[in-house]
Amino acid sequence: MLKYPKEICIILTYRCNAKCNMCDVWHYPTKAGEEITPTQLEKLPSDLRFINITGGEPFIRQDITDIIDVIRPKTKRIVISNNGFFTGRIVKLCEKYPDLGIRISTEGLQKTNDSIRGIPHGFDRTLRTLLTLRRMGIKDIGFGMTVQDENCKDLLPLYELSDALGYEFATATLHNSHYFHKLDNRIDNKEMVCGEFEKLITELLKSKSVKKWFRAYFNYGLMNYIYGGQRFLPCEMGTESCFIDPSGDVLACNGMDEKMAMGNIRAQSFESIWNSEQANKVREIVRSCQKQCWMVGSAAPAIKKHPLKPLTWVISNKLRLVFGKNPDLCIPNRK
Repeated sequence: MLKYPKEICIILTYRCNAKCNMCDVWHYPTKAGEEITPTQLEKLPSDLRFINITGGEPFIRQDITDIIDVIRPKTKRIVISNNGFFTGRIVKLCEKYPDLGIRISTEGLQKTNDSIRGIPHGFDRTLRTLLTLRRMGIKDIGFGMTVQDENCKDLLPLYELSDALGYEFATATLHNSHYFHKLDNRIDNKEMVCGEFEKLITELLKSKSVKKWFRAYFNYGLMNYIYGGQRFLPCEMGTESCFIDPSGDVLACNGMDEKMAMGNIRAQSFESIWNSEQANKVREIVRSCQKQCWMVGSAAPAIKKHPLKPLTWVISNKLRLVFGKNPDLCIPNRK
């Protein structure tokens, strides 16, 4: 019997009040009455390392507190990825669960963010939400930025703002998949975008935070992905981690061009899904996948499971900085 995953991402809804240029999920909203329920999520295994809650916009769910009530005892840590718009709901939930992580998707400074995300005054709302949480003493809060041509020049300034405020700073870049309902996302000016990543990586390596050093490695992986390189570490989605979508389908990942379900948690137990013939078929497809995705959902578990390569990279580049050299950010098989 296969061990349960250590990490699970739950997509609570495909309803969303944002209209991001890199994600068309808002064109295909789920119906509230057809989304997975707190009772159905009781089937999730216990003793998980991490659960990410995402959407759509998860705080559109009126029952999000009931959902957290169910899953909080099952995991060491929860982070909710959201757009920061529903300040009152976020604050109310964090009052009950002050150890929650809150990551607000922010695509740059005010003008850039509001243009990309399609929410008027969205950056202002984001900042007010984060500052409110900070005053409450909530510690695990921060920005999440998807880097593209249109916002790459805001990458370092947003990181510097985040760092000055003591916030976390997560990054991603454009991907295509059934989840985003996009197959035409692309970086046009790779040199420009990766040049901004180089600046961020250098700043992360200069910090005194070990966590930031490994985030530098993750961002190096994003550069590699943009240039079309092979993943630095193996993808073990469907084994180390998985997704659950609003319909209750258990997915190996959200990066495939077509949705491939292992089973459905509404009709089956998690154990029967995880050890099913269908799940093994999906895992075989994952093992032969050539997309080379580098998203945090697949990269973070890989870094934790295979730390030697990232650690060697970190030590090498920390030493380069000590001796006054720039980090070595060459990309193998650069395209």
